[in-house]
Amino acid sequence: MRSDHRIASGRAELAVEVVGSGDPAIFLHAHVADRRMWRAQLGGIGAGNKAIAYDRRGFGETRADNEDFPAVSDLMAVIDAMADSKPAILVGCSQGGGIVLDAALRHPSSIRALVLIAPNVSSAPEATCMPEIESLRMQLKEAERIGDVDQEIAIRTRLSLDGPLELEGRVMGQARQLFIDMNSVALRSPPTGTNLDAVPAYLRLGEISVPTLVICGDLDLPSTQERSRYVATTVLNGSYHELSGAAHLPSLERPAEITDLISEFISRCPDHGE
Repeated sequence: MRSDHRIASGRAELAVEVVGSGDPAIFLHAHVADRRMWRAQLGGIGAGNKAIAYDRRGFGETRADNEDFPAVSDLMAVIDAMADSKPAILVGCSQGGGIVLDAALRHPSSIRALVLIAPNVSSAPEATCMPEIESLRMQLKEAERIGDVDQEIAIRTRLSLDGPLELEGRVMGQARQLFIDMNSVALRSPPTGTNLDAVPAYLRLGEISVPTLVICGDLDLPSTQERSRYVATTVLNGSYHELSGAAHLPSLERPAEITDLISEFISRCPDHGE
């Protein structure tokens, strides 16, 4: 069973998709995507749980006025409305993973477990990049400066979908077309304000005690791989899974494998009453 919802948070109406029933698992997308990056996972996880994904402000079908806002508050609005008063398993990729970590530190009683795919971490040290990657980042900044959306999308696709050190076009087909469409929507959306959350998560990871699975592809940015391993070894109950031959968005590139990893992890998590 699938249903669509609109949840108010501040001056935003968050577009939420729900598949299935049971214990809640909430999916937070990357900065280069929207909730559609979780299509396969919603179907698979929703077979035995209540799988929930939402578009954050500035992405997908969510509509929001231009106001500064705390991203964790938006997530908590979704939890309050959709989790049936049960602690939720949170699944976050990249920037979505950073929001998940911030929420785990601020609202631990609302969270049962975490799945983090190539997560951002607030207050993490600035990454240093090899020249090839730094060149792509500088090209992206220039495209953003002059408002060349098509060039922005092309560089984002190379960095996040193909992998920064891989040949352009390594990932093709529906995954590539969906990535381009999600970015086109986001980059052409009106501004929605700044995230007000300021949780120094990097320095507080040792406070997170819920079961945590960290996943990262070995074609992702080297700094992202290093940060992901650090998170897995610093939280109190973490484990790390490296995906061979995958970049920053394995839910698009290897959907069945990611669904299986999340399903297996959920099956091993203690029930919320234990």
